[in-house]
Amino acid sequence: MKCPRATTLLALWFVGAAVTGCTGASVIPPDLEERVDRNLSFDQLKAAPASYQGRFVVVGGSVLSARRLKDATRIEVLQLPLDSSLEPTGRPIDSRGRFLAFQKAFLDPAALPPGTRLTVVGEVTGAVTPALDDIENAYPALDVHAITTWPVHVPTYAY
Repeated sequence: MKCPRATTLLALWFVGAAVTGCTGASVIPPDLEERVDRNLSFDQLKAAPASYQGRFVVVGGSVLSARRLKDATRIEVLQLPLDSSLEPTGRPIDSRGRFLAFQKAFLDPAALPPGTRLTVVGEVTGAVTPALDDIENAYPALDVHAITTWPVHVPTYAY
């Protein structure tokens, strides 16, 4: 004699496990969700980073370099647009500029090789002006509160 209740519970458990596995973890930690300013665009941040100091933002892109400093790891990122799941998308030509993310907790730069796509939830600290090809550009700077790396995206082509 079969137990329909046990079969139903088992089926519900499998469905729940499958749905949970597909959705993955949230990019924005629950404790930061209400603090993130979703109306602040990267263009606004880039134009006046000092005026947004203390605000929390979500930005993403492709790692250009990661370097260990005395008290943080500095990640230089080529900004890319984010899709609805906050994953960076598009081509490098779609970028609106660069930003610097500072991870205070130890982060080995080898864990973020150039080309790694990531999304950062961070607090705006102002701007940093590193020398780039003899030109001084002010890049928005963020203290990292959460970071998500994304798998390598293999382009598909239609023939």
